[in-house]
Amino acid sequence: MQYKHLGRTGLKVSRLALGTMNFGDVTDEPTSFKIMDDAVEAGINLFDSADVYGGPQSPDMEQGYGISEEIIGRWLAQGGGRRDKIVLATKVYQPMGTGPNDKYLSAYKIRKAAEDSLRRLQTDHIDLYQMHHIDRSTPWEEIWQAMEQLVREGKVTYIGSSNFAGWQIATAQNAATARNFMGLVSEQSLYNLTARTIELEVIPALRYYGLGLFPWSPLGGGLLGGALKKAQEGRRSSPEMRKTIEQLRPQLEAYEKLCDEIGEQPADVALAWLLHNPVLTATVVGPRTPEQLAISRRALDVTLTDDTLAKLDEIWPGPGGEAPEAYAW
Repeated sequence: MQYKHLGRTGLKVSRLALGTMNFGDVTDEPTSFKIMDDAVEAGINLFDSADVYGGPQSPDMEQGYGISEEIIGRWLAQGGGRRDKIVLATKVYQPMGTGPNDKYLSAYKIRKAAEDSLRRLQTDHIDLYQMHHIDRSTPWEEIWQAMEQLVREGKVTYIGSSNFAGWQIATAQNAATARNFMGLVSEQSLYNLTARTIELEVIPALRYYGLGLFPWSPLGGGLLGGALKKAQEGRRSSPEMRKTIEQLRPQLEAYEKLCDEIGEQPADVALAWLLHNPVLTATVVGPRTPEQLAISRRALDVTLTDDTLAKLDEIWPGPGGEAPEAYAW
């Protein structure tokens, strides 16, 4: 396994992060346990979850959400030094109840959500506590005060963001600096060959402020995993995905042909392309089975030549570079 510093921190995490969104939804508990065991054995130490993960939400909001954390908690409770072998990350923001204060990032919600996550995870601290989305109504003074309290109490070690814009990352960091607080250390964004918008302003902001990047949906929901050859499998067989596949068929044909030419699987090429970016700390893979986890590890051994990288840019062009040069001069 390869490791890299989490942004500007001294903490080292594996370059593949285990995403647990499927736990409790499409992946049952025994299989989830097996995936986590295999991940640790493979050297993966970054486990990523969210309070909202776990399956379909019930009408009364009492079932579904929180199940992923509960499964991780029961796995950790088996002992054997499991907790000390992983960097545990989870998230806060999404609605976890029907009350007016059961969502977003008020100090009230942050405190309650953190306590609830700790209980479900059966641990006394969260290594990386990530804001799942920007809260446009809560001031940063309130958010940082709540996060600082969790850090002082030893319940949280680092703070991260997810789905933030570049200017929101800058605003958050400036507010943290004014409070003599470390602020954000990472950002988790949608990023893959088919979705490169964050290259405009998010990635430059991460580089400037020293934040690590964790892409989610690195395979574009399965599009980059050999969609043409596996069109009848899993999520690729849904009407919506089949429609997308047809819309992108020329690009997918060129992409899969290129992968054949260099002798690599499409999924491995997609992950290797992400790992090639120096701003990226780790990419989140969300296996539904132990076999999918084993396949993902191959990407760490794939080296893409300059010629291959150029061809990938031709097939999947980004936004034109970084802002403002991408749309001005």
